[in-house]
Amino acid sequence: MGRLTHFSGGFSGLYYQIANRNNVNRKQLEANYAGLQPIQMPVDSSRLKGFYKLSVPERREVLARTAKLTPEQVEAWSSSGELSDDSADRMIENVIGTYSLPIGVATNFIIDGEHYLIPFVLEEPSVVAAASNMAKRCHANGGFTSDNDDPVMIGQIQVVGCDDPEVAKASILGKSAELIESCNAVDPILVKFGGGCQDIQARIIETDSGPMVIVHILVDCRDAMGANAVNTMAETIAPKIESMTGGTVILRIISNLAVHRLARVSAVFSPEELSDKGDAGQGSEVIDGILQAYHFAKADPFRATTHNKGIMNAISPIALACGQDWRAVESGAHSFAAHERTYGSLTHWEKDGEGNLVGSIELPMAVGLVGGAVRVHPAAQANVALLGITSADELAKVMAAAGLAQNLGALRALATVGIQAGHMKLHVRNMAVTAGAEGSEIDIVAARLREQDGRITQKAVEEELENLRAE
Repeated sequence: MGRLTHFSGGFSGLYYQIANRNNVNRKQLEANYAGLQPIQMPVDSSRLKGFYKLSVPERREVLARTAKLTPEQVEAWSSSGELSDDSADRMIENVIGTYSLPIGVATNFIIDGEHYLIPFVLEEPSVVAAASNMAKRCHANGGFTSDNDDPVMIGQIQVVGCDDPEVAKASILGKSAELIESCNAVDPILVKFGGGCQDIQARIIETDSGPMVIVHILVDCRDAMGANAVNTMAETIAPKIESMTGGTVILRIISNLAVHRLARVSAVFSPEELSDKGDAGQGSEVIDGILQAYHFAKADPFRATTHNKGIMNAISPIALACGQDWRAVESGAHSFAAHERTYGSLTHWEKDGEGNLVGSIELPMAVGLVGGAVRVHPAAQANVALLGITSADELAKVMAAAGLAQNLGALRALATVGIQAGHMKLHVRNMAVTAGAEGSEIDIVAARLREQDGRITQKAVEEELENLRAE
């Protein structure tokens, strides 16, 4: 039964809920978790003919019957968000409800001399607190400073079957002005606001299907993320490229590796600011530990992956809060971390001549305030209003600054008390709920566990709850 020892952890609560719903006893459940006996799945078939034609309430009724859900479970889909059923149903397919996550606000951010209150949408404890804490620690040197690229996205056009790829490439580049003009004719409004297609590039790649000519259209998207504009331009000039090259165009699609749309933010942290008590000597030791942790991430992809995940702990929640395509932001960031090099850190840390810690971040930031969910989601609109931003560039620098702050928070924790110390102190409330604590019990149990020096485990939480109820 060695594999069952962590049944007392946070996973068990949800697992037992599922079991109870399906009339599975604890012994049977534990046997299943140990790989000894399967649990009967609640759905006999995933084929739901005509499901997409139903209204949102009708879909909920079908699923309730099919999966034998309780009224409380079905109600959870219809009572957890700012979006109405109708609004949600227009955003994606087969809608059955909405799903809520907490909105937290990171404080203390000064970016390019301006103060920002930054909304985070996520479920992980300690992230908002860490970002806010680190943002406060660079005030002596003016906070964060940004230097972003223009909002240029890449559209890719794949050309196959060229008799001579080099000649095809030369033909495309020789008629780049004509292609740029055709692209810009598609979106005169974008051009009017200073955007539009700026350049045409072409390269040849070798693939398992033979050589391909890959055309890049570089489009300044202004305050839009740019997918619709870029994809439409690529579709428009595809026939022209086929005529120029004698080849066949297959894919015509935006790239999320936005190497021409990089966000850059830097900050300087004094030893006194990085010390808990303003002690320069202790702060210098902290800086040395931070640099050693960073050098580990810089040199080792296994460490860099988690290192960069911590950066995205701040960036993705802001993207989500502001109605952005956070999957595009994530993919762009991680691919950039491996772009033309071994996968490594998205941040850079060093010590200057005065002993200060200097940090910087550089990554693609394909975000926009024109179109997308930000225009239809009420909470996203409120979050953008809270930020007070008016451009995609401003949103990009805010997200990058938060990523840099969050990265420092993780590195500092790792170099001092360890990452779990702060995380678990904030996570203990969730553990109390999992143990069955209700109402005021949650905060009482959490407070008692925080006062203890030992490791906070689910078993310790359960025991403390029992002690409280026995008093």
